[in-house]
Amino acid sequence: MRSIQITIKDLAKELGISPSTVSRALKDHPDISKETKRQVNELAERLNYQPNNIALSLRQRKTNTIGVVIPEIIHFFFSTVISGIEDIAYKAGYSVIIAQSNESYDRELKDTKALFNGKVDGMLISISRETSDFGHFESLMERGLPLVFFDRVCDAIITDKIIIDDKEAADQATQHLIDQGCRRILHLSGPKSLLIGQQRLGGYLQALERNKIPVSDELIIDCGHGTEIEAAQKVHEFLQKYPAFDGVFATNDVAAMGAMMALKEKNVKIPEEVAVIGFGNWRFGALTDPPLSTVEQPGYEMGCEAAKHLIRQIELKDDESFEATTKILKTRVIPRKSSLRNS
Repeated sequence: MRSIQITIKDLAKELGISPSTVSRALKDHPDISKETKRQVNELAERLNYQPNNIALSLRQRKTNTIGVVIPEIIHFFFSTVISGIEDIAYKAGYSVIIAQSNESYDRELKDTKALFNGKVDGMLISISRETSDFGHFESLMERGLPLVFFDRVCDAIITDKIIIDDKEAADQATQHLIDQGCRRILHLSGPKSLLIGQQRLGGYLQALERNKIPVSDELIIDCGHGTEIEAAQKVHEFLQKYPAFDGVFATNDVAAMGAMMALKEKNVKIPEEVAVIGFGNWRFGALTDPPLSTVEQPGYEMGCEAAKHLIRQIELKDDESFEATTKILKTRVIPRKSSLRNS
């Protein structure tokens, strides 16, 4: 009779913890508590768990190829990230395969599976708007595949992450509007499912609180898709209900441009009546009328750092231990005419 192969997922299910936690406990990772390690190792011994050495040996056959999963290739920010990834990867002798999830969890699932089956040596990932279940990433790590998250990350997965401080950057953007005399600032917020959306909202609220400006719930508008059309429609509807506001901080530059479209249709003067700032430093932001103030998000540098961290993991020697790190890149406010009242 054929014996049943116990897997890390079986151990995780029995203990009510994630597969990645089990994997790290078995490797004596310093981030895992002694008690958890004890429970994991005792259960592994009791159930006669054996690592799948055949699968591990297959994964160790390098293809010198890395996979990249991004939400949208068309997005200017992600195109600059890809440029950074490719520059570093090609110099190090790696080819790059790019897949886009189109903000779909199902497509992200299929993309990661396809890349894994294609024997990539590691993956760089920015999660989709729909993703709330991270089991597919835990499964990849369980199988020994190096992963690095960038921009849109998952805190539940312990691996390298390359990010900006979205909360601090949003605080700076909001503070810039306050410094221009704005007191009723509309925030077009990003997806609540993503940490970047939550943190940018947090930065907006933090700046208001520090300046003792009351928070008005009606001034926070969900703009989860972040498109120009969505933002224009939301601002147009808002103008009909609550016309009294003097600033707009949008979760990205495209949404900020949508807000400017709606304001112009109502003959609202920018920035004299309403000052506007976006986020991301999109390529065409400086060409709008008036040119759009923004927060510079270093996409190229993020891509370079993500590729470096992934290659470091891939090329880790057998006698070297891996410790996950998070690198936070710097941002800056770029003031242009859409927000400058005091110049």
